[in-house]
Formats: sequence, structure tokens, C-alpha cells
Amino acid sequence: MNIPQGTYGFRFTEGHDLPLGKLFAVGHSTVDTADYVWDGLKRTDGPLLLFQYTLSGEGVYETEGRTYRVPAGHALLAEIPSPHRYYYEPGSAEPWTFLFVLLRPDLILKHWHKYRYGTGSIARLEPDSPPIRLLRLMVADAAAGRIADPFAASSWVYQFMTELVRLQVNDRRDRSNWPDSVRLTAEFIERHYARMIGIEQLADRVSLSKYHLIRRFSASTGVTPGAYLARVRIEQAMELLRGTELPIEEIAEQVGYSSGSYFIKVFRRLTNLTPGQFRHGGESLVYRKLFLD
Repeated sequence: MNIPQGTYGFRFTEGHDLPLGKLFAVGHSTVDTADYVWDGLKRTDGPLLLFQYTLSGEGVYETEGRTYRVPAGHALLAEIPSPHRYYYEPGSAEPWTFLFVLLRPDLILKHWHKYRYGTGSIARLEPDSPPIRLLRLMVADAAAGRIADPFAASSWVYQFMTELVRLQVNDRRDRSNWPDSVRLTAEFIERHYARMIGIEQLADRVSLSKYHLIRRFSASTGVTPGAYLARVRIEQAMELLRGTELPIEEIAEQVGYSSGSYFIKVFRRLTNLTPGQFRHGGESLVYRKLFLD
């Protein structure tokens, strides 16, 4: 896609009374001089959230006392105002070419914090990843004048932020990204959910302490081993509820719960339904399956 260079700003007043995502600016730029320096404490256009993705060359990003290179395939994430600087370093081998988007934090700050917590100040993204494809399209639409009202702008804001978080979640679900100890733990849980051993014994099986297993498993999958076990059990229970006429107590026992009452409590916590409501519907929809995260 041939993306026009330039910066495109948005200052809509219509819809100010509605909960809309606010797009401040998008752009495609190439810089090659020492004049390109932004200081996060000197800017007066905040509060803003900046996502700036390098297409070629590289920039420099300083924050929290650390200095990062931002080469092709990487993005810097900055909150404005905050103590940071990003700039083009004179003497670099080639100009810094990048895409960027500036967003008001209204309504999306939790999305931003969730993503940034997982990636840190610098995020690596493939050029054909959904967020970067969206960013390219956003700049192209801005250049063509197709982001002409606050509703179109808000749609872009939510698409972009949800795709960032979705990419992060999907990366965690991709087992090829998991360490062997995490993958083996998950596989053991899936095979033995009905008669699970304790977390200490599980940790021994993968030669980790209980603390390190929980930390590593949570960092890789987004959930603790206990939460992963509960999800597997409830998914199996849903199959039994919809595919058999077994009593609730027997299903609870088959998936590994010592009592029907505790099974019902966990099922309700994960699905907002009781097992009976899931099976028969009643005043609710009759589901073949519920998808759990």
C-alpha cells in the first residue's frame, strides 16, 4: 500500500456528549535531522497516548532513565505528558520513517495500560499484524478525507486499541510462544483435570518452585494454573451438561469437584449462569457452548 506522507489532525465538536473514542492525529513521516526531538514534559497538547511504529531506519526513545533503540518492526509507546524523549539521532545510517497515531485517553486508557503492561515501552509487531495493517489503513483514510466525523474517528480508535490487546492475548494463547515448563503444565492439566494433583506436586513435575511456576505460567498464558484448571473443568462440564442427562452432582465429580455446590459456584463465576440454566435455558438462552477466556 502506497501511504501518503503527512500528519492529519482531528478536532470534532459533534458528538461531544457521547462516549466516543477520540482520534487526535495520525501520520506517516520521514525524518533525518537533529531538529526532530519531542520532549514529553514540554508538549502542551496532552493528555495523549502515542503509538509510533518504525517502518525503516530507527529512532531513539528515552524514558524512566533508560534509552531504547526503535528499529524497523518496533513501536514506541508514550503517554503525554510524562518524562520521556524521542528523537532522530544524527549520523544514523538512514532516515527514520514511521507511522504514528495520537489518541485521547478517554475511554481507552485501560486498554492502553493492559497492552503496555505486557510489552513495556517498546513493542515488537510484524508489519502485517492486524494493528499495523489498521494503522496503515487509518493513515490512508485520513489522507483521502474519509475520517470526516467523530463517529468514523471513534470507530478507528476502538478498532486499533482492541486489535492491539487482541494481538497480545492471542500471542499468549499461541503455545509455540510458551516455555516448555508452561506447555507441559498446561498439557498435564488438560489430561488430568478430573484428578489433579496439588500445585506443589505439579511444580515438582516441571522442576520449578510453586512460586516460579505460578509466575511463569501467568506471564505466558495470562492466567494462573488454578484458573486454567477451572476453565478446563468448566469447558468439560459444559459438554456433559449439553450432551448427557447426568445429574449435576455426578458431572461435578467427573470433572474433578468434590461437591456439587462448589462446582455450581465456580460455574456461575465463570459463565454467569448456573449449570441448570446452561442446560435448560429457562429465562436465559440455551447455549451449545460458552467461550471462556
